[in-house]
Amino acid sequence: MPKRIPQQELDEIYSIVAAHPEGVPARSVLEKLAQPMPLRMLQRRLALLVEQGRLIAHGERKGRLYRPHVTVTAAGALQADNATMNAQGEVYVPISPQSEELKKLVRMPFQGRQPVGYHRSFLVDYTPNADHYLPAETRQHLHRIGRVDNDQRAAGTYVRTIFNRLLIDLSWNSSRLEGNTYSLLETERLLELGEVAVGKDAFEAQMILNHKAAIEMLVDQADDIGFNRYTILNLHALLADNLLLDPQAGGRLRRIPVSIEGTVYHPLEVPQLINDCFELILGKATAITDPFEQSFFALVHFAYLQGFEDVNKRVSRLAANIPLVRDNFCPLSFVDVPERAYVDGLLAVYELNQIELLRDVFVWAYERSSARYSAVRQSIGQPDPFRMRYMALIRELVSTVVKGEMDKQTAIALTRQRVAEQVSTEDQARFTEIVETELMSLHESNIARYRLRPSQFHAWQRAWR
Repeated sequence: MPKRIPQQELDEIYSIVAAHPEGVPARSVLEKLAQPMPLRMLQRRLALLVEQGRLIAHGERKGRLYRPHVTVTAAGALQADNATMNAQGEVYVPISPQSEELKKLVRMPFQGRQPVGYHRSFLVDYTPNADHYLPAETRQHLHRIGRVDNDQRAAGTYVRTIFNRLLIDLSWNSSRLEGNTYSLLETERLLELGEVAVGKDAFEAQMILNHKAAIEMLVDQADDIGFNRYTILNLHALLADNLLLDPQAGGRLRRIPVSIEGTVYHPLEVPQLINDCFELILGKATAITDPFEQSFFALVHFAYLQGFEDVNKRVSRLAANIPLVRDNFCPLSFVDVPERAYVDGLLAVYELNQIELLRDVFVWAYERSSARYSAVRQSIGQPDPFRMRYMALIRELVSTVVKGEMDKQTAIALTRQRVAEQVSTEDQARFTEIVETELMSLHESNIARYRLRPSQFHAWQRAWR
């Protein structure tokens, strides 16, 4: 009787291939496996995944490539097919048998689920760098797929090269996980042109615009962000702007009880305990040395604490990007993550203090994100080292010219002044050329990279002409 192939092996192989929607050869998959195996053995497993409908193979012999059987619409929404559908025809992500059991538990009727409160021991018992939510092989895998070529550059360098794409992806996907009905295209037009979608609630537009402001903070202040009160409270203030009944609650830990719809979990109510646990989360997150363990720890515990009156999950998703932005890894934008899979993972944390299901969602989501931004980066080519060296000054100059509604003569005079003060003699001519080219190339669809609003751009254009 032939030996049964462990489902865990198949799921790992599928996850590696899923990170390469454009297709990947078997030898590349072999290099990413946590436990090596003969190439022939891997090919048999790949063939089985093709037979099951989870993968698609095309090409012959050495040119044979494998890709996930997943399709994405023009709006970016994941379509149900054999790759991520369960027995009920539901779009999901590949999960382990243990996670499958957790999913069943959190989907039981309310009457069969025991009401629970906040378990402080879940946080207290975690010892940074001794305990790990992500196994060593998983962390190694995420490092391999997320690492940018040169990790010695200044904090936030990588994310700035893909900023426009990230701004739209993360704003849309994080909002979508909150039930926001804007499409990807509508989100893009809102962020780039300030165009509010017809028939949509103003609340939804505000949510997306708030994400934009929060992401800009993470990128602009990449050198300063961390797991500290300043960063997390300001993230909340930006994400919650104009969305809370109490306008003073933005950026402030809650002082009132809250309940969460759809769960039997009841968060802490005593303000002092909330503050104590919040401080403990910050301390433990800061002490963690691995950026992916930091990221997942933040995703788990900021959502579990529910430290704010609302917008807690949004804070946790953006906080999960802090170590990735800072250390120049691919960011996590939750692209293609099914809402139900994400919610199930959170419910397992809330009600059972079990992280395995959310971990499966996190790892799959990061594989999708890293594949996306690898493709984006290849499409834009390698960044110019000269422009990178002067990126901050170029951005500041262009922004000052536009916001100041300067005409050409005034802009030239300002550029000459800054060049003389801040640019080395041998770089001055090229620097001036780049700034002038950037100003002449500005249009409505690229002003986001300079943190400019359409109204500012149009006012400047009248003066420039």
